[in-house]
Amino acid sequence: MIRRPLAAAALALCGVGAVACGGAEVSDSKAAASGSATRLGRPAATQDGAAGTAPSETAVPTTRTAAASETEALPLAGKVVVIDPGHNGGNFRHTKEINQLVGISNQKKACDTTGTSTNDGYTEAAFTWDVSNRLAKLLKAEGATVKLTRTRSTEWGPCINQRAAVGNKAKADAAISVHGDGAAANLRGFHIIMPKKIGGPVDPVVKDSARLGANVRDAFHSGTGLPYSNYIGKQALNYRSDLGGLNLSTVPKIFIECGNMRNAKDAARFKDSAFRAKMARSLAKGLENYLTSAR
Repeated sequence: MIRRPLAAAALALCGVGAVACGGAEVSDSKAAASGSATRLGRPAATQDGAAGTAPSETAVPTTRTAAASETEALPLAGKVVVIDPGHNGGNFRHTKEINQLVGISNQKKACDTTGTSTNDGYTEAAFTWDVSNRLAKLLKAEGATVKLTRTRSTEWGPCINQRAAVGNKAKADAAISVHGDGAAANLRGFHIIMPKKIGGPVDPVVKDSARLGANVRDAFHSGTGLPYSNYIGKQALNYRSDLGGLNLSTVPKIFIECGNMRNAKDAARFKDSAFRAKMARSLAKGLENYLTSAR
């Protein structure tokens, strides 16, 4: 959950730690292409590369290695994605540390917050860690290099400025921060948060961030069936200038509030492992759509 500007100075969170997340290995290019297609809903290609056609009997032998062919078959080969699992499981034990102020270009804000939870105690930090790791594995299986902004869900931090720095240092093609909101119980739905121009580091990537946001919004809505937020944003798209993770980003970046953890209907889906897997697949599809589309 991202605290609104008028909310009380919420407890803070954030920390750095870039790590590559592993995906399942495939033994040859056919397995890579087929597995990739199955995971993100595309028709599996045959050995000749055309769905539903038989392998050619007169194929010319190639000198390319299996590894090279496999890499070429993956749609996100050469792309770098940074995933920021919002908050951290130990933040509530480190209120002094997470309340320290850090600069976010146009103001100072707390390092991070503790995040929210469902009414029966399933925490936002646990949710974001689970979905982010599922997402990382899917993206790596598609050929992407993936980095996470934190490596555990039991500590505190890193701070919001450090999280932005992970994406910047990696020169990410896209970055996404995964969250769950904590609004009033009668409100529900997901929304995407995108940056505004502030006369700061994020300005050059505001346009691409908006395009990334629209791609992820569409794929998440289609893939999960979750409704657009009925309390913030327009058709689930919201623009803000007070989030350090966005303000300090020099790469295209968005936040997603996957739903309202205080709403009973949304909360039931947050707590469902199979539905979290569906969320991760939908996010992966949205990121792939953005990364492979013409600019």
